[in-house]
Amino acid sequence: MTTSISAVGFDFEKDQQDLINKKIERVKYADELIVDFILRVKEDKKFIFDCTINFRWGAVAHVTADDYDFAAGLNKLMDIVDQKVKKEKDKIQEKK
Repeated sequence: MTTSISAVGFDFEKDQQDLINKKIERVKYADELIVDFILRVKEDKKFIFDCTINFRWGAVAHVTADDYDFAAGLNKLMDIVDQKVKKEKDKIQEKK
């Protein structure tokens, strides 16, 4: 899995970068299923998290979340990402 993380309009603080890396570990179980994991974070009065996941069979999942608190917004996003990855994984296993 190739991971790309970027901040738009601000720079990540060390604790924010560490938190992102820790949360991405939640989807490491699907490492062989995901080709690209692209996360963009924008700060404009509140944090906007925008994530695109490219699966190896061509499916693409696009997820967004926002919150005034960085950690809360990231948690919302990762909850949704986790659900999407599990759903795609289940779909592919049903086809086998």
